[in-house]
Amino acid sequence: MDIELILKDKVIEAVKTLWEQEVDEKLVQIQMTRREFEGDKTVVVFPFTKMSKKGPEATGEELGRFLTDNISEVSGFNVVKGFLNLTISDGFWLNSFNQAAANAQFGFQPVTDQSELVMIEYSSPNTNKPLHLGHIRNNLLGYSLSEIMKANGYKVVKTNIVNDRGIHICKSMLAWQKMGNGETPQSSGKKGDHLVGEYYVKFDKLYKKEVGELVATGMSEEEAKEKAPSINEAREMLRKWEAGDEEVRSLWRTMNGWVYEGFNETYKLLGVDFDKIYYESETYTKGRDEALRGVKEGIFEQMDDTSVWADLTAEGLDRKILLRSDGTSVYMTQDIGTAQLRFRDYPIDHMIYVVGNEQNYHFQVLSLLLDKLGYKWGKDLYHFSYGMVELPNGRMKSREGTVVDADDLVAGMIDVARQVSAELGKLEGYSTEEKENIYRIVALGALKYFILKVDPKKTMLFNPEESIDFNGNTGPFIQYTYARIQSVLRKAEASGVVIPAAVGDAELNEKERSLIKSIMLFPSVVKDAASNHSPAVVANYIYDLVKEFNQFYHDYSIMNEPNEMSRGFRLALAKVVGNTVKNGLSLLGVEVPERM
Repeated sequence: MDIELILKDKVIEAVKTLWEQEVDEKLVQIQMTRREFEGDKTVVVFPFTKMSKKGPEATGEELGRFLTDNISEVSGFNVVKGFLNLTISDGFWLNSFNQAAANAQFGFQPVTDQSELVMIEYSSPNTNKPLHLGHIRNNLLGYSLSEIMKANGYKVVKTNIVNDRGIHICKSMLAWQKMGNGETPQSSGKKGDHLVGEYYVKFDKLYKKEVGELVATGMSEEEAKEKAPSINEAREMLRKWEAGDEEVRSLWRTMNGWVYEGFNETYKLLGVDFDKIYYESETYTKGRDEALRGVKEGIFEQMDDTSVWADLTAEGLDRKILLRSDGTSVYMTQDIGTAQLRFRDYPIDHMIYVVGNEQNYHFQVLSLLLDKLGYKWGKDLYHFSYGMVELPNGRMKSREGTVVDADDLVAGMIDVARQVSAELGKLEGYSTEEKENIYRIVALGALKYFILKVDPKKTMLFNPEESIDFNGNTGPFIQYTYARIQSVLRKAEASGVVIPAAVGDAELNEKERSLIKSIMLFPSVVKDAASNHSPAVVANYIYDLVKEFNQFYHDYSIMNEPNEMSRGFRLALAKVVGNTVKNGLSLLGVEVPERM
């Protein structure tokens, strides 16, 4: 039962009855009542003053009396200037609460055969280096958005495009050829993605050394960068790869295999997964074919050096290269090919790319190019643009080997969780296995919540120590509250106290009423998170709910409440709060510990 729909219908009826006027439902504005005023829902009166031919206060009084007399759920009203504040009856709140208590998936919409399909691309790693902190934000945002869209009744396909070819991949391969001495993950004891990443850094050091030597001979830096032997060897390797040279391809398959094993370990650790993985090595030829089709149809232009360009100056952008003079593809060409394949493979209604805001222009161009090529879905692509993650000491640079490795970060977070838990003495009496599992749950909960509570559009500063705190707006604080609720429920069960499935008439105190009202916001929060593409909406709602519950828990006894009916209701209330917290955190990919 949606009280706002009931109110909207009755306001329209009131205007007709009281002032003999028809009113467009768009004029009926209903808001939550501001905390400083008495009431639950507020009707904005100003649009009706011309119809009533009275001032805002008098109009509000007439409207308030009509609604109180004609809606059983409205128990009172007050008027503040042009705002009619309505008090909703306890009976309504209890009925709503019972509906939430009866539905373990309260706030979630079911996925049906008729549901629209959303494909969400996230992760998009390069196979020349391990996943880093920036990838963590990408993966967590992508996974969370997928769960949020599912909760809104969409079919969801989680997809990953792996950048497994190109000049950057050849740099790692070439460095390994020159300096690797046959080193493998097995022989070195290193994760495959870490090993390959080390050779990417080694290539950069070699390249810089060569450039410096050429500059020392009198060559300009720009010319030196073009003529350095290592970069030209890497370019030659790329040409051989695209020509299908078996020696190059064999090395490429081997080193990429090492990386994939490493990636899979990290994905498992982070708790993210994919329904479909595309590889650029399999899609770039499709994009190249599309670029050449564009030339044939006069959409794109082929230059004298055989390179292919798209002229977007008429759309306020610039000229964009699609094929180099040597026939090799660029990222844009690959994205065109991948998009074509995806829409061939799935009946996609919405396509969402989770990619950092440094690629805003890229996706503007991609959308335009797909549209020019005749794909009707081109203009409907959505770029979920997010800000970068910075550290207290500044931005990361992968070529210089100054990135924060994802695996190292998670391991460090688990160590911090272990240390903090030991200091607080929260896990005394637990087995070693139980402790380690809770350390993992707390560490990853801290990491995920800290990243996802921030508006995705904003650049964020990540501080590992700050994220693992059992006080304040943190994952561990929320997890601890959930565990506390479960402890209360276990005590009730052990004492033989039955938690009622539904609550009849009950006299609500202010904090009980406020908690129920907060719970009833959850469905709209889930909806808002999808429409705004923002897990932060969910994260901050959960924090507010937990804060409110802790205040209630501090002020009122649950198990020691002498009145049996009140005790049963408070237990039921705690149970629904716990379930709402658990469901909300699941949308963020955060686990909850039953004990802590």
